Amino acid sequence: MVVGGGVIGLVTAWRAAQRGLRTALVDPAPGGGAAWVAAGMLAAVTELHYGEQTLLGLNMASARRYPDFVAELEEAVGQDVGHRVCGTLAVAFDADDRAHLRELHTFQQGLGLESEWLTGRECRRLEPMLSPGVHGGLRVAGDHQVDPRRLSAALLTACERAGVDFHRHRAERLLLDGDRATGVELTGGTRLAAERTVLAAGSLSGRLAGVPEDVLPPVRPIKGQVVRLSVPERYAPFLSRTVRAVVRGGPVYLVPRENGELVIGATSEELGWDTTVTAGGVYELLRDAHEVVPGITELPLVETSAGLRPGSPDNAPMLGPTALPGLLLATGHFRNGVLLTPITGDVMAEALTSGEL
Repeated sequence: MVVGGGVIGLVTAWRAAQRGLRTALVDPAPGGGAAWVAAGMLAAVTELHYGEQTLLGLNMASARRYPDFVAELEEAVGQDVGHRVCGTLAVAFDADDRAHLRELHTFQQGLGLESEWLTGRECRRLEPMLSPGVHGGLRVAGDHQVDPRRLSAALLTACERAGVDFHRHRAERLLLDGDRATGVELTGGTRLAAERTVLAAGSLSGRLAGVPEDVLPPVRPIKGQVVRLSVPERYAPFLSRTVRAVVRGGPVYLVPRENGELVIGATSEELGWDTTVTAGGVYELLRDAHEVVPGITELPLVETSAGLRPGSPDNAPMLGPTALPGLLLATGHFRNGVLLTPITGDVMAEALTSGEL
């Protein structure tokens, strides 16, 4: 049984069902979760942070699996998931930004990663809509993107076709028999028995009643606000790749979709379970994005939204068996949930069938 119907829960259920396991998924609205708000950057290199070299290995392994994963999923369901092999451009505006990017470039090269330093003029040659204030940048050809909403929908269909049994209710409590997890109790009191239960409920994973304190995953919600614009045909192509920048010390990214959508994000706020879209958050995103690409002010605003990333103490996910027999974790992916979808499905399917990580 999988508790949680975001991309991580869905891919776990799909891969488990493919291995021949009788699989159930519990979620009141499968196909939602943090990925519904995410931009879908597959940015193992440009999202690299100091001290996360071990996580980088996992991210790169999952990025390498993405083309085959997408091909298999699209063939299974007949749906396009919006996978774009377009690359990413990270740009700098002032001397501090430029120095930071130079340091990041050196760090990336030291780890054997592929990134190319460009002058401001070379950046604008690649993306003519960039501000004249751009003074340099990093081109990472291997950092791509996928549409998380299409990915979620495709995984939902794949699970249905693989025979996953959906229970569209909330899991209220983990059921225990002695020192073993035996399933969950749903809203309304219905009890579902399971030989093994995978807790894959994103930021909600730490709130399931009945989970012993010593195995409760230390995840917390981290709010992110996102703005979506549309690019009319007369402006296309507006951007040909993902563009990232640091403006006044805050990160901003612009992700162009093939369907004409332009996703701008993302704030990062430790505000508990608040998912309010604020005027200040939207203003900051549009203000900073305007610094990078002034032409966005001509584009129609079509959506504002906020989601909760499942943060973990070290920003890395928790995958595999817990100290409680019968309970496994697939949570805490923070900003890498979409990127880590392929490898998480493989890891969890192996853990469920062989017991090995």
